[in-house]
Amino acid sequence: MIRHLICQWLNAIALFLMLLDSAMVLAQTINIDAARKEGKVIAYGTIIPQVMEPVHRNLEKKYGVKVDYWRASATQVMERALSEWHAGRPGFDVTFAINGAQAILKQAGVFAKYTPASAEKFPAAFKDKDGLVTAWRHTPIGVLYNTDLVPAADAPKSLDDLLHPKWKGKIALPDASRHTSTAQFLVSLRKIKGEGWIDYVKALAKQAPLLKESFAPVPNDILRGEVTLGFTYLQYVYQNKGPLGYVLMEKILTDTNDLGLSAKAMNPNAAKLYMEYLCSPEGQKLVADLGEFVLSPGIYPPVKDADKITANSIFMDNPSAEEYKKLSAEFRQIFFGK
Repeated sequence: MIRHLICQWLNAIALFLMLLDSAMVLAQTINIDAARKEGKVIAYGTIIPQVMEPVHRNLEKKYGVKVDYWRASATQVMERALSEWHAGRPGFDVTFAINGAQAILKQAGVFAKYTPASAEKFPAAFKDKDGLVTAWRHTPIGVLYNTDLVPAADAPKSLDDLLHPKWKGKIALPDASRHTSTAQFLVSLRKIKGEGWIDYVKALAKQAPLLKESFAPVPNDILRGEVTLGFTYLQYVYQNKGPLGYVLMEKILTDTNDLGLSAKAMNPNAAKLYMEYLCSPEGQKLVADLGEFVLSPGIYPPVKDADKITANSIFMDNPSAEEYKKLSAEFRQIFFGK
């Protein structure tokens, strides 16, 4: 009896120590006073400024930490961060972009090990086993259209519908030979179309799409009537005011957007506070209210059927840097014939 009680007691201690160790790894403390002393954080990210500005104002009001924010496409964020890193002069404290771009920075040794405590509640499937990046939102990609030009009944209902002759010259699509997120999207179509994905991409190229530098300008092209519809992030249907609708497809490709702390951060405490805030319930709710799809369970943006978008989402493959080079060449041949 005594031996049994001792064993239970030892097992309980072992369990407690294991949980304590896990909590210490995940819930790394934030030195708020040190963050305030640093006074600012420099972030390179992919979310449009009109969404991040309210978030940054709240952070500054609450903690006295300003955010110096540079927004660009995932490709540009990755390329600038890599260039500065290799030059030995990284100008950023934090980056956030799609998982594929962040994975390349991770492979280059850009990030320090850090996991915000608030991210512990996020789905386990998205947690980085190395603790170097933190998924905090996801970015479903779909088709937006101009509702003044296309009645809902006439809008395409599937990817195959986009190959109809009536859409030729009326579709916007980022240039997959230069834009890594679009390259990732197109190659991930194999999750929907199997080995026929490449034939679909070739057929799409024959539709003479208007090729853009990234997803961000596509909604404005649609609103101006330069094209009727286009591939872009579905959150833009809310974040861009005007006659925009989107196609709710049975399968929607998406990817996590990950935060990474620079291993050479000039403002490491402010950077950790920034990451913690974006993953906190307050930060997640604020970002979602501004149209973003976040990872906190049960929190959705004010987009019609946002819960169905998340339910229909399939997470994309993440090509390596070498695979991106090959894909870039392949897509250049398909869309430009060279």
